[in-house]
Amino acid sequence: MKKSLFANCFTCLTLGLGLFTGSAKAEDGGALYTMDNAAAGNHVLVFERGERGSLLATDSVATGGLGTGAAQGFPSQGSVLLSRDGRWVFVCNAGSGEISVLAVSRGGLTLTDKVASGGRMPVSLALRHNLLYAPNAGGLAGDKDNITAFIFANGRVVPLPDSTRGLSADNTGPAQVSFSREGDALIVTERLTSLIDTFVVGQDGLVTDAKAFQSVGATPFGFDVGRENRLFVSEAPGSAASSYQISEDGDLAVISGSVPTHQAAACWLLTARNGRFIYTANAGSGSISGFRVGNDGSLHLLDPSGVTGSTGSDSHPTDMVQSRDGRFLYSLNNGNGTISAFAVPPNGSLDPLMTVSGLPTSAAGLAGR
Repeated sequence: MKKSLFANCFTCLTLGLGLFTGSAKAEDGGALYTMDNAAAGNHVLVFERGERGSLLATDSVATGGLGTGAAQGFPSQGSVLLSRDGRWVFVCNAGSGEISVLAVSRGGLTLTDKVASGGRMPVSLALRHNLLYAPNAGGLAGDKDNITAFIFANGRVVPLPDSTRGLSADNTGPAQVSFSREGDALIVTERLTSLIDTFVVGQDGLVTDAKAFQSVGATPFGFDVGRENRLFVSEAPGSAASSYQISEDGDLAVISGSVPTHQAAACWLLTARNGRFIYTANAGSGSISGFRVGNDGSLHLLDPSGVTGSTGSDSHPTDMVQSRDGRFLYSLNNGNGTISAFAVPPNGSLDPLMTVSGLPTSAAGLAGR
C-alpha cells in the first residue's frame, strides 16, 4: 500500500511533464544563495562567484512566503538547499510554514512552487533524487515537532501521503535533517534533548524504525555525512565535533567523541568536498575550526588554537558552503551581515579572500556551487 501511494503521488507530478530533472545538466558558472528571512516577505539573495572566489550580489527574489525576521536567523542548518544538478533552490519560509522552490537559469531565479511544510516553522531541508524531507520546529511555536516528506519533480512539490512523523518529544528543537550516503537512512539532530534520531527510508519514501541516540556531547546541531557513511556532528555548548559510523539499519557507533575546537559555540558543520576535512563554524567566537578526517573517520584539529579561519568579532558565522571544485569556502555571518570567502589549499587551511557586507542580520541558510 505504501509503495502505491508513493507511485501515485509521483505519477500525478510527472504526468505530461516528462521525466524528473535529477540528471539534467546544471547551468554553467558558480553562485551562492541565502535568504533574508524577512518577516514581511522572504527573499532569496543571489551572489555570482568569480573564478578566483570573489562574490558579487546580483539579485533578490521573493519566495512568496514569510521569514521570522529574527536577528541571527534561526537555530538550524540547511534552511536553503541547492539540488545536486544545480537547477533548483529550495527555501524554508519559517514564518509562514511553507517551502518554496525556485528554478535556476541564466536569467536568474524563478519561483515555481510553494507548499505548506506539514507543520509550523520548517527549519531544514534534505533532498535525494525526488524525495524531499523537512523538519518542522512547531514545538517552539506552541505546536509539535515533526518531519514531513514531499515528492519533487519539474519544479513542483506535493506532500507524500502519511509521511509525517513525530520526533522524540513535542518540543525537541530540530536543527537539521539529512540522508545517509546511500539514502537508506534519514538523520535529524535534536538540540533541546541532545538526541540524534535516525529513520530507515523505505522504497516508498516513508520512514520507519525510528531510533534515538544520545549525542556524545550536549546539543548536537549541524552535521554532515562523509565518505563510508560517517556522520560528523557539531556540539554547541562544548564547542566540539564528534564522528559516528552509520549502519544500514540506522545504528550509530562513536568513532571520535567530542573533540574540542577550543573556540565558542561550534554550531554549524561542513564536510570538505574531498572528504579529508571537516569545518565547524564557531558562532560564539567568530571563527572556523578545521579538522583532518583520519582513514578510520577520527577527527584531528588542524590548528592547536582551533582557529583555521577568522570571520571577525561578533560576526556569528553560521551556514557554510564549499565551491563545487573545492577551491573556496564561504560562511554566512549573520552577526554583522556578511559572507566571508576563503581559499582552501590542499592542506585544508583557510586563506582569507574577501568579505561581502550589506546582508540583513536576519539572514539564514547558505547553499551554492
